[in-house]
Amino acid sequence: MPSRSQYALMSSKDRNTVLFICFSCAVAFFDFLIYLYLSDVVAAAFFPTNINPDITKIQGLGVFAIGYLARPFGGIVFGRYGDIKGRKPILLISLLVTIGSLLAMACLPTYAQWGWLAPVLFITLRLIQGVAFGLFVPLAWVFVAEHVPRQYLSVACSYVTASFYVGVLFSNAFFLWLTNSMTTEQLADYGWRLPFLVAAVLSLLPLLAWRWIDESPFFIEMKKSKPSDYVAKPFRLLLKHCKHSIFIGMVLTVIISSITTVIVLLLPDLIELRFTLDGDLFDFSHSLGIVFMIFGCVFYGIISNHQNFGKILAIGSILLIVQIFAFFYHLQGSGDYILIMYALLGFCAGIVGMIPAILVQLFPTNVRLTGMAFCYNMAYGIVGVLVPFGLGYATLYVSFAPALYIAFIGFIGIIMGIYFYNLPEFKKIDHVI
Repeated sequence: MPSRSQYALMSSKDRNTVLFICFSCAVAFFDFLIYLYLSDVVAAAFFPTNINPDITKIQGLGVFAIGYLARPFGGIVFGRYGDIKGRKPILLISLLVTIGSLLAMACLPTYAQWGWLAPVLFITLRLIQGVAFGLFVPLAWVFVAEHVPRQYLSVACSYVTASFYVGVLFSNAFFLWLTNSMTTEQLADYGWRLPFLVAAVLSLLPLLAWRWIDESPFFIEMKKSKPSDYVAKPFRLLLKHCKHSIFIGMVLTVIISSITTVIVLLLPDLIELRFTLDGDLFDFSHSLGIVFMIFGCVFYGIISNHQNFGKILAIGSILLIVQIFAFFYHLQGSGDYILIMYALLGFCAGIVGMIPAILVQLFPTNVRLTGMAFCYNMAYGIVGVLVPFGLGYATLYVSFAPALYIAFIGFIGIIMGIYFYNLPEFKKIDHVI
């Protein structure tokens, strides 16, 4: 940390910065997931209703996938801007773009009012939202990592990661309340607009504390050290000097995105395809699993702060593999202890909380946001589009397909853990190329 000891304690300003980013991340995840919860209702509002219901379902999933496809573009273009102009300006832009797109979605006319222009506008706004979200996640990790003292790097990044799952938990509670308080007709008529309005208001709240947020000390120090005639070319430098870091970053992102997509978002639907459980109990179990995943993120972030990262990642991956198979074998049996098994699975999946602290150290300061945004969004785009469809199809034939996929991801985690455990030296976070 420029002008600060690596053993410095967190100041009140550091804590406020972490809290600001964590709240923004929780809201951002809620913003992005709205369409997942309302895909059928929104698809019915923006697409013709006189066609096959299965096609409507596919249209809904396709529009959700568009948000993932837009991420790489936002990550590359705006990530480069963040390495040239600063972290704080691009954070403001991403917040404003998100707020604007949400408000526009809430006010859009339906297909019955504007015809095919309505879905075109909605898909365009969904693309814009995906661009903003694709930048926001890596930017949040970078922003926190470049503000807190070095001894808090891993745990601070784990707080940010955990806050995304707080957003998922809030989404579950909010849409449970929404569906219980409105009829299907009310939701189809005007109720689907309410989540977009709520998300826009929540996204606006962080801006109230904007003047107390400072630019990254690392970026300021980097700008001071550069010659006056220096021309920043982060993307060219990234591809020239950081090919190895890009590969490792994408592999680590595949671990994060796969665990999040399968265990947090898809697992309830995949289990319903092959197993019969009490609906209310299972919904509560899923939420409980997310709560324990939040605890797991912080736990792994704390212990990886004091232990070798590779050793903790390898051990955590082994525990995740064991637990995912135990979870599915339990489902195949009685399913009586679903609460305990889901809680344990969520806690073991918390290994994702320790990975961002390594991602931010893979890239030098002057290409950090570009590199992280590129790796994160390319890998997440591939996983987010292919895994839901591929795993859903595979589960129809093999009930343990989700467990096999997570086990495969766990083996990748073990390999990465062994790699980092044997790595003789790691880049300093203030490294510049």
